[in-house]
Amino acid sequence: MLEWLRKLFGLYKVEEIEDPMKYLIVGLGNIGSEYDGTRHNIGFDVLDYLAEENNGKWKTESMGDLCEIKHKGRTLCLLKPSTYMNRSGKAINYWMTKKKIKRDKILVVVDDLHMTLGKLRLRGKGSDGGHNGLKDIQQVLGGTNYPRLKFGIGNDFHSGQQVNFVLGKWDDKEMDIVNKTIKKSAEAIKSFTSIGIKFTMERFNG
Repeated sequence: MLEWLRKLFGLYKVEEIEDPMKYLIVGLGNIGSEYDGTRHNIGFDVLDYLAEENNGKWKTESMGDLCEIKHKGRTLCLLKPSTYMNRSGKAINYWMTKKKIKRDKILVVVDDLHMTLGKLRLRGKGSDGGHNGLKDIQQVLGGTNYPRLKFGIGNDFHSGQQVNFVLGKWDDKEMDIVNKTIKKSAEAIKSFTSIGIKFTMERFNG
C-alpha cells in the first residue's frame, strides 16, 4: 500500500523510477582472447551478433562492455560482464541498479551442456544446472526467478573432460548449426522484449 501511495502522489524522485521500456540483456562468458570462440562464451557471441545486426557500438564500462540498441520502442542494454563467468552476478546487479531495471526485465544468455547443440530454451526461473555463472547470479540476486535463455552446446565429451569441452572451440562441423542458432537467439531476445516471455517461450522453445 505504501509503495502504491508513493507512486500515486509522485513521492519518488525521477531517478528512482524504473523504465518499463528498458531491458538488460546479459551474455555470459569470460574475457580474454583465449576464450574467444569457445562454447562457454556463446552468450558473448549472441550479443555481438545482436549488436552488429542493429549497428550498435560497444563501450568499455564498469564491470563489462555495454551497448545500447533500440527495438520497437524498447531500449536493450546489452552487457558482456568483465568479471569472468564465476562472478557474473556482481556485474548484473551493478547494472540493474545503475539502469534501474527490474528483475523481470533482464535476460541472461547462457550455454547449456545438458541440451543438444542448437536447441534453445527460454525460462522465467529455474535451477543453475551446475553452471557457475548462474550459481553466482542466483547467490547475488537472492533467488532463481530471473529470465534466462539457454543455448544448447551438446555434451560430446568423455568422462572428466567437461571443463576442456566447455572451454574448447567449436568444431568446423558445428559452426553451421551454431551460426543459425545465434541468429535464432537474437530473434528470441527481441521477441522477449516486445511480446513478453510467455509468447516467446511458445514460439522458440522446443
